[in-house]
Amino acid sequence: MYSTVFYTSVHPSTSAFSRKQLPFLISKDFPTELYHSLPCSRSLENGQIKKVKGVVKATIAEAPATTPTTDLKKVPQKKLKVLVAGGGIGGLVFALAAKKRGFEVLVFERDLSAIRGEGQYRGPIQIQSNALAALEAIDMDVAEDIMNAGCITGQRINGLVDGVSGNWYCKFDTFTPAVERGLPVTRVISRMTLQQILARAVGEDIIMNESNVVNFEDDGEKVTVTLEDGQQYSGDLLVGADGIRSKVRTNLFGPSDVTYSGYTCYTGIADFIPADIETVGYRVFLGHKQYFVSSDVGGGKMQWYAFHNEPAGGVDDPNGKKARLLKIFEGWCDNVIDLLVSTDEDAILRRDIYDRPPTFNWGKGRVTLLGDSVHAMQPNLGQGGCMAIEDSYQLALELDKALSRSAESGSAVDIISSLRSYESSRKLRVGVIHGLARMAAIMASTYKAYLGVGLGPLSFLTNFRIPHPGRVGGRFFIDLGMPLMLSWVLGGNGEKLEGRIKHCRLSEKANDQLRNWFVDDDALERATDAEWLLLPAGNGNAAVEALVLSRDEDMPCTIGSVSHTNIPGKSLVIPLPQVSEMHARISYKGGAFFVTDLRSEHGTWITDNEGRRYRASPNFPTRFHPSDIIEFGSDKKAAFRVKVMKFPPKTAAKKEERQAVGAA
Repeated sequence: MYSTVFYTSVHPSTSAFSRKQLPFLISKDFPTELYHSLPCSRSLENGQIKKVKGVVKATIAEAPATTPTTDLKKVPQKKLKVLVAGGGIGGLVFALAAKKRGFEVLVFERDLSAIRGEGQYRGPIQIQSNALAALEAIDMDVAEDIMNAGCITGQRINGLVDGVSGNWYCKFDTFTPAVERGLPVTRVISRMTLQQILARAVGEDIIMNESNVVNFEDDGEKVTVTLEDGQQYSGDLLVGADGIRSKVRTNLFGPSDVTYSGYTCYTGIADFIPADIETVGYRVFLGHKQYFVSSDVGGGKMQWYAFHNEPAGGVDDPNGKKARLLKIFEGWCDNVIDLLVSTDEDAILRRDIYDRPPTFNWGKGRVTLLGDSVHAMQPNLGQGGCMAIEDSYQLALELDKALSRSAESGSAVDIISSLRSYESSRKLRVGVIHGLARMAAIMASTYKAYLGVGLGPLSFLTNFRIPHPGRVGGRFFIDLGMPLMLSWVLGGNGEKLEGRIKHCRLSEKANDQLRNWFVDDDALERATDAEWLLLPAGNGNAAVEALVLSRDEDMPCTIGSVSHTNIPGKSLVIPLPQVSEMHARISYKGGAFFVTDLRSEHGTWITDNEGRRYRASPNFPTRFHPSDIIEFGSDKKAAFRVKVMKFPPKTAAKKEERQAVGAA
């Protein structure tokens, strides 16, 4: 009937989290909307909270005096010595978990420069609720450092959109599954920053640089690794965390090929702030045999991935990656093109996407694998690194249990059984998520908005805008299955994590309109806080400057072939034959913009983002939206594109000019 949830407050003057945690007994029917409005301070009276913004009464429950941990007195004096091949995210998280459990750890890393930030550019990584909770269970201080350095995306809209029109196809709620279980909200963090935090926590004395494990020998009593330079080190067990082309895996099971996904991936980071940055955190743009992903990474930067179906091993012309991408995604919505145009050529990287099929064998004897070395998966769910973090927690836990059993029975530590127990506990969850990542790639790249896409001679059917049956049917199943899938993936094993109290940070609260935005596209558009502009898009108004529209309801804009300074508001003069002296008026009301045709001779026309063109009714306000084309007259010479941008007006105009040049 009731569950305990703890709320952690953040002092407004510091990024450090308070150690005072406030627990509540809350009914399972506790409305999720309340999480959005919880204040950062509460007054206590007689052991109760009287009200939370006048909505609910809650009784304080006694928090555990100490966090449940293994009784170290029961651990044998001899420490387990753990060898870790690979100092990536998985290897470092496991090393930290093992260190916190009292094990002796040694990490072999081929190139530490990537961790210190001296290597090639490495992009941000998404750390979702399930992985953040596991990090908290491993080391709360390290988890807080990571979350403070990250950009929260989970408290905004995330989802799938049509790549050409930019219209929403399906929205993901990653916030509710987290707060309902008392888990942290999803973040995006620089990969180098994440690794630096982990490396500091593990300790440089534990991480051996330029130490590439090329072989090992398990004699049943210990494991001895051999490095590339011939040095050897021995320990009680070896963990292979050395990536998709793991040498430890090869030595365990023999050589095996990785699986090409069929897609090459371009990725980059742009100094760019989308118009809807306050409401949208993460978006996947769907297309036929290609798709595009964008995510806010904080600091005025956006990260993006562009996937294209083609054979592996392709090479671009010198300084040709950006031009090729603009060609591949020609005709796609502004959110995609703007990001590509805003990205510097040398900030774009290309790599082919590979994974490994799930396997039943994760280890032998005193050797096991974790992360990409055993279950490398496609990046479509953002769970690759998260699965490695979950692996690390579970492996350290199983080894700790083996130590406790040894201390209680007085027998030797059964390392082999603990490794097999770790593997068995992880195989099903990892296998399902691996399959979901593959399915996500198929769904994203076989998406067809209209009947006729990909039909060759019948492609003319797209002009009729007949919805593709797959799009309609797919959305039905997504609406049914996505909440369940997200709940299971993001919830993870959060309720079973030892040493972690369920809690939600008040700093992670979402906008109180978040639920409304999920179901109402119009409300989401109205919440956009950015400049609306009319940018010249026709072939007869090149001399006309961009017009910034006013949100003042009493200051409309009058459009005509002559100036109308006697009318309140702005005046846009378009000296073209089909533009009447007083042609149209643009006004703002209730968070939306409208154009009213003033009985002009040749009419006012609107082409929406799906390509439908229609004439605005005379003297009747017609609403328009971002990316629409408004034409004053029927000859398309006085055409203007509706653009919504975060830039100041002059910058916006110059930006659009650069985009036009880039697209050409």
